[in-house]
Amino acid sequence: MGRTVVIGGGVIGLLAAHELRRRGEDVVLIDRGDPGAACSRGNLGWVVPSMSEPLAAPGLVGGTIRSTLRGEGPLSIHAPAIPSLLGWLWRFWRHCNRDDFERGVIALAALNRDTFDLYSALADDGVRFEMHRSRILLVAFEPDELDEIERSSPLLARCGLGIPRRLSAGETRAFEPSLAPGIGGGLLYPDERHVRPDMLCAGLLETITASGVEVRSGCEARSIRRNGASVEAVVTDGGPIEAERFLIAAGAWSGRVARAFGFHLPVQAGKGYSITLGTAGGTIRTPLYLQEGHVGLSPYDGALRLGGMMELSGINTRIVHRHLESIRRTARRYLPDLNSGEGGVEWTGMRPVVPDGIPVIGPAPGLDNLFVATGHAMLGVTLAPATARAITDQMLDGQSAIDMAPFDPARFQARRRRTISRAP
Repeated sequence: MGRTVVIGGGVIGLLAAHELRRRGEDVVLIDRGDPGAACSRGNLGWVVPSMSEPLAAPGLVGGTIRSTLRGEGPLSIHAPAIPSLLGWLWRFWRHCNRDDFERGVIALAALNRDTFDLYSALADDGVRFEMHRSRILLVAFEPDELDEIERSSPLLARCGLGIPRRLSAGETRAFEPSLAPGIGGGLLYPDERHVRPDMLCAGLLETITASGVEVRSGCEARSIRRNGASVEAVVTDGGPIEAERFLIAAGAWSGRVARAFGFHLPVQAGKGYSITLGTAGGTIRTPLYLQEGHVGLSPYDGALRLGGMMELSGINTRIVHRHLESIRRTARRYLPDLNSGEGGVEWTGMRPVVPDGIPVIGPAPGLDNLFVATGHAMLGVTLAPATARAITDQMLDGQSAIDMAPFDPARFQARRRRTISRAP
């Protein structure tokens, strides 16, 4: 085969390196920090094909504006960042409609087709990580919240995805006795899984290193050396690295890397927050999604992780403690006996988000041997194995077994050219 440089060592980059190496490629993986140490480290680790939706959803605009102005809700927009975000936000809100949303669900369902099999194959291949097949339970105080979600069931069925089972208030509390008495009901997603993402990344790093992948930590991509439409080398702060193929999988930094390489990729950093408690925090039987509060909980071996929020404030790792307190307060509302008051490991990480909420997977526009895999927002862990397989197929075979047109990076170039042509 040939040589491929993977730029970015999050879960997407690590799995892409694993798949490329498995297919016989000589692989060099570079990361500006340490592989697995950014957004892939402290998220909830959910593997949820039946809950995979574009972030841009119908009705999101009005509720988002109201909650943001009140300083409430799961989305926070940092005021000083608004001027630089206006164009991106305008494009995002234009995609918050039913037609775009349904097209996105259909595209994600196709990509997710073999997700569970791919995760099982990783375990069979000897990748060491913690994985639970313990379902996901969505709970709500107001039954109307569940009615709204159930309206998507026919679309899920058409896509071949699992349909959640509606539980009454009594059934929900019987399933999870620690829930508050006022819970109005739940939706049980019976097939979903969750993994501990930091262990997944550590296991992948161990596996790819043992298989011969060269890993360079603290190595940042600065530019490229090209010959016409072909990239000859990526120029890093440690010198140039030559290869036949290159892959940008740099998460929230992917937009910056693309700009340095000469094309446009509208990736924004959507910061999420989590708190990981020890066993003293309390136990729950299954992962929970607290619908009105938009907070998730993942039980692990000896730990419980609470996570949520989407903060648009640019690329930074500054922790806003009121967001963490909001997550703790929400968890206590649904789970009164949960000891979430103080302590635990507090974390923030930056999810890569694009305006239409659909990942960017495919060849970079205008460059024959440069590819992109980013923009997965809150679905990075869910979609990582399928993304790795799809991008490897495109890089080595020139095509994929599924329709990758919805994920084409060139879709943003076309929009950018139209915007420029209309400018006075």
